Amino acid sequence: MLQGIGWLDSIGPRLQRAFVEGERWKLYLQGLGVTLELTVVALIFGVLLGLVVAVVRTAHDQQRLGRKNPVLGVLNVLCQIYTTVIRGTPMLVQLYIWTFVIFPSERNKVLVGFIGLGVNSGAYVAEIIRGGLMSVDAGQSEAGRSLGLNYFDTMRFIVIPQAFKNILPSLGNEFITLFKDTSLVQAIGGAEMLYYASTIGGRTFDYMPPLIGIAAMYLVVVILFTWLQGKLERRLRESDRR
Repeated sequence: MLQGIGWLDSIGPRLQRAFVEGERWKLYLQGLGVTLELTVVALIFGVLLGLVVAVVRTAHDQQRLGRKNPVLGVLNVLCQIYTTVIRGTPMLVQLYIWTFVIFPSERNKVLVGFIGLGVNSGAYVAEIIRGGLMSVDAGQSEAGRSLGLNYFDTMRFIVIPQAFKNILPSLGNEFITLFKDTSLVQAIGGAEMLYYASTIGGRTFDYMPPLIGIAAMYLVVVILFTWLQGKLERRLRESDRR
């Protein structure tokens, strides 16, 4: 009992050292800003890259028998290699390769993190988008062709808007996963939330308050985004009913 009371009495000074002294709370907010920036930019990069890969693979799979495009076949093989390699290797290993093999002289580790996270996310987003595109009835594409639209206009104006509602939940989950995976950038020296928490823990010789603090920050952001995602999905369902 006395040990428990003593432990509670020590919490206040530990929290003060971790968050108040030297205005260290600003470092956590700075790390949160970098983490959110990493997540958003990497996801945008991943969505653009994934969309290109998904369109190429979908176009290849939807070719008619006897009318195979050899260029599309080569691009499809390259896209398959990309998604297989990226999804089959750990993200931390990929970040190390980007840092120590591809960009060994780059000092901006956050920039390297942008690239590494974006390329990794693109492989997963590609499969998410491809599944959404394939879920749209093939008659929709044929209707677009009958109206004189080419393949890309048919995808842009007819197929992709319908597929968006199917892929939104998975894209939301990818955002949440990517947000949490930004902590891996600390391993290559990127200054995000975990980096600052580890730095503060090293200065105060007490890692528990900083780590618990950033865990709570991660949790709050994930809960907030999950709520926003659910609200958007409900609105889309309501628009369908109308």
